[in-house]
Amino acid sequence: MPELTLSDVTVHYEVTGDGPPMLLIAGMMSDCASWAPLLPHLSNHFTLICPDNRTTGRTTPWDAPASPKIWAEDALALLDHLGHDRAHVLGHSLGGYIAWALASLAPERIASCTMMASAPLHPARNAALFEGLLSVRRSSAPPDTWLRLFLPWIFTPALYQSPGAIDAAIAQSLAYPYAQSAEAMAHQLAAVVTADATLFHARPEVPLHALLGEQDLLIPLADAQAALIDIPTTVIKGCGHAPHWDAADQVAHHLRHFIGGLAS
Repeated sequence: MPELTLSDVTVHYEVTGDGPPMLLIAGMMSDCASWAPLLPHLSNHFTLICPDNRTTGRTTPWDAPASPKIWAEDALALLDHLGHDRAHVLGHSLGGYIAWALASLAPERIASCTMMASAPLHPARNAALFEGLLSVRRSSAPPDTWLRLFLPWIFTPALYQSPGAIDAAIAQSLAYPYAQSAEAMAHQLAAVVTADATLFHARPEVPLHALLGEQDLLIPLADAQAALIDIPTTVIKGCGHAPHWDAADQVAHHLRHFIGGLAS
């Protein structure tokens, strides 16, 4: 099991594929397993590095200090550990914030930075949503209740038209052996809510790109486009907050096209 031991945490990570290194940074409540639909579309083009961020997956302890800056420093340490001077970075949702922080801290190490379903925003509504979900999760409600409340924010109505799809997704989530606990979720949420916003005040001096879901409820398209007004942006039609699940082939296509254009 690949691990990187730092002074206060042991970071689990996985590596697959062949080609230039690309660091994949997962979003809120997600770990390296969240990239599964996208990996087959990119593994013939890039060496894909997928860590479990602090508070998630097999990275321990779950309550190690956490913040966007600390998560970014972990990513740099992982690149050092693997011997990569530079890497492309793709961050989903919270992972996009971490990618932005990483590009701000060490622009010389970042070949490109793509934010997916993410923008330098701090929506109070999202914090309220996660606080509410956490309250439900900590209550005596059945364990699937909070997931049934959460998934409509992630996926588009189209998924709900497929018989059994939601029940299957929830069953898979509940059966996942490395799922984030309620306590770890609270710790991660606190790290996000109290994050130092100054990391996001200036645009990193690296090639930037955004992949946005047309129907994203958590990071609404108009708000994201306004925040990313000077950054090349691709809108993926029919997608919600998880484009790499809704349209993995399109995400891979647009990502390869963006990175390929940097060399021309």
